[in-house]
Amino acid sequence: MYFRIAVLGMGLSLAVYAPAGAAQTVGIGLAQANNCVACHRVDDTEGRKRLGPDFEVVAKRYQGNAAAISHLATKIRNGSRGAWGAVPMPAQSHVSQEGAELLAAWVLSLAGDASVGSGPNLDDSSSPALQPQGSNNQ
Repeated sequence: MYFRIAVLGMGLSLAVYAPAGAAQTVGIGLAQANNCVACHRVDDTEGRKRLGPDFEVVAKRYQGNAAAISHLATKIRNGSRGAWGAVPMPAQSHVSQEGAELLAAWVLSLAGDASVGSGPNLDDSSSPALQPQGSNNQ
C-alpha cells in the first residue's frame, strides 16, 4: 500500500509516493512538528493519558467513512468542541490545509483498515455512533 506524502519547505510543496511504513514515519513527524503530541498520544502504549483522545481511537471512530479526511482536517484547522468530552480542541490555524489533510490521513491509517465507505455520520454532536464511550475519551 502506498500513501501520498507532501514534503513542505520554504513555501513549496512536493507530492511523492512512499510505502506505508514511510508514511507512518512522516505522519508522526508531522504530528510532532505541529505539536499535536502535546495533547494526543498515538495509542495507549505511550504512557500517561493526555488531554485529547489517542489518535488510534480517533481513527477507529471514523474508520470506513469516505468524508473523514476532509472532516478531520477541518477540525484540526478550526478546532472542535464537545466531540470528545468537555475539553475543547483549539484551532490549529498554523497548520496548512494540505498539512491538516495529511495529518488526518495519517491518523485514519492507524485504524489498520484502509477501506473507506459508508461510515457513521460525521456530525459528532448528534450521531450516537460518534459519541465518546465513557468519560475518559475527552
